[in-house]
Amino acid sequence: MTFRKFIPAVAASAFLIAAAAASARAEGYRNTDVPMTVQEDLDLSRYLGTWYEIARFPNRFEEGCEGVTATYSAREDARINVVNRCRREGLDGPVEAAKGVARVRAPSKLEVNFVSWLSWLPLTWGDYWVLDVAEDYSVAVVGTPSGEQGWILARSPELGAEDLAEAKAVLRRNGYDPEALEMVPQTKE
Repeated sequence: MTFRKFIPAVAASAFLIAAAAASARAEGYRNTDVPMTVQEDLDLSRYLGTWYEIARFPNRFEEGCEGVTATYSAREDARINVVNRCRREGLDGPVEAAKGVARVRAPSKLEVNFVSWLSWLPLTWGDYWVLDVAEDYSVAVVGTPSGEQGWILARSPELGAEDLAEAKAVLRRNGYDPEALEMVPQTKE
């Protein structure tokens, strides 16, 4: 192929990649024109521990998951261990666990990787921004700048209507459509 024939092929490829990226952004649950705000004074040591997933925006990696929890623990290298657990086939079904690591990029802005053997690749790290956390660290709202994911988390498997409404309001202020959330069935303590 001559250089002159190569340029249109490269241009066409670049266009297709850009169109695919724009399409992927359009499929998110968030208006990305709305600036995201995060919990600037997040105390990471208080954030660590186990969280129950109360609600989420549908995503392929949690499809069919119930009784979802996320457990965060400190590491000696200033990173955070992440263990996500979900039950398949109902709340009494088998437990699947995904283990990952998170790194802090800025206050309340973490990046998480569940593919340890590819952690050197930038594309294997996903944004995880803590948008809001209750004063007593009982409820947290998490999102991604792309708007493709978002979660409402709580320290217990149930969340009252008022707390749920406040969490949805945080999502709405950050450009999310809370109507697209799906509630996550949880086990009772």
